[in-house]
Amino acid sequence: MDQVVPWAALVELIASYYPKDKKGRPPFSLQTMLRAHFLQQGFTLSDPGMEEAFFDTPLYREFAQLEEFARLPDESTILRFRHRLERSKLSEQILGTVNDLLTQRRLLLRTGTVVDATLIPAPSSTKNKDKARDPEMHSSQKGNQWHFGMKTHIGVDSESGLVHTVRGTSGNVHDVLERNSLLHDQEENAYSGLPKNTALPRRSRYDLMQIHQVVR
Repeated sequence: MDQVVPWAALVELIASYYPKDKKGRPPFSLQTMLRAHFLQQGFTLSDPGMEEAFFDTPLYREFAQLEEFARLPDESTILRFRHRLERSKLSEQILGTVNDLLTQRRLLLRTGTVVDATLIPAPSSTKNKDKARDPEMHSSQKGNQWHFGMKTHIGVDSESGLVHTVRGTSGNVHDVLERNSLLHDQEENAYSGLPKNTALPRRSRYDLMQIHQVVR
């Protein structure tokens, strides 16, 4: 990751959103929190799980440059940093900054894109403080099963397998409706993750002519 992630550029991108208050305990460095965030996303760890992993795994502490600190980030610190990125809508900018570097180094070739979507479940119970489900989540059917939650639509470089575009929607949004937004207009080929012979609605911009090869 040190070879492909432009840490200095990402720190500069986020710096204006990071607190500079010198009262109380000194904050962890921005790069440390950013590295912790990347670890959390890469290994699918919850906030408490990330805190526990720092205690259990010396390699994680080394990667996050925590040797200089007498303490480790707790789950509240990790949660606040993640929410700060979400509120400031920085995730898309972070992905774009990383992909610009990958493109410069010819690791992201942009000649072809594979597009597909995956479901992310959300709690369907109404036994909570609001007595209601999350209004941004919806039900969708896959095969003979119903799922409640959101959907992640992903565009992947067909040569390297690196993700270049990610969009999140409620679970009831059809994959095809987000397909245009996953293409960057530099492709020579685009590949659909839909099964063969799937009936698709008419398209406007690409008219489904560009998505000419099925990958599964």
